Amino acid sequence: MDAGNHVVRLCVRGMEAEARGEDEAARRLFLLAWQDAKDDYEACVAAHYVARHQATPEDTLRWNQECLDRADRVGGERVRGFYASLYVNMARAHRDLGDTAVAHGYFVRAADRVRDVPDGDYGRWNRFAIAEGLRETAAESADAGPGGNRMAAGTVDGVLSSLLTALCARNDLKALGLILPAYLGDLGSEEDRGRLRSALHMVHAARWLPAEDQKVLGEAIAMLAEKTGSSIPA
Repeated sequence: MDAGNHVVRLCVRGMEAEARGEDEAARRLFLLAWQDAKDDYEACVAAHYVARHQATPEDTLRWNQECLDRADRVGGERVRGFYASLYVNMARAHRDLGDTAVAHGYFVRAADRVRDVPDGDYGRWNRFAIAEGLRETAAESADAGPGGNRMAAGTVDGVLSSLLTALCARNDLKALGLILPAYLGDLGSEEDRGRLRSALHMVHAARWLPAEDQKVLGEAIAMLAEKTGSSIPA
């Protein structure tokens, strides 16, 4: 975004106010940015921030929808990198309203656009938010229907969730340092699953873990291999 743009400058000031805990001042600055917006691009930027300071889930959704609609009107490269974040915000807004299936659909759409986000901390933040949203909304949908919880024992996510809880309890930083980035950024693609499987293999081969956790880790590797059709090295 153009740092010299008037609307962008107002939003930067609003974010600075947020960082100081001055939410009301931030809200006023974001609303001023919205009022001063002269085109759909500026309105898209302002609406994104206005949505963060709404009193009800309905109003949050309304402003996120406004932001998305304005981005669609702009189109092209100017907003290409926005969509992953915009879809995450739409997903969260629908989830807060109890629309889990709709929320999951928006997380899926966000995953489809994550490659458009520049690399770096912001890109990783988006990837982690999308992966978390996909896991949790899938689990919530499974809870509401036949078959029970997708995160339950016996699923890849359930096994890994239990293992990571145990590693955190022991403060096992070496194992966590290898597994967590791949797990947190796993959007379910073949590439992501391969990255996760590779991280699990490295920890398994190092034999750092107690026997019980080593066994659980082996189960997770086997389950991932079964899902992707890959073999497990001896």
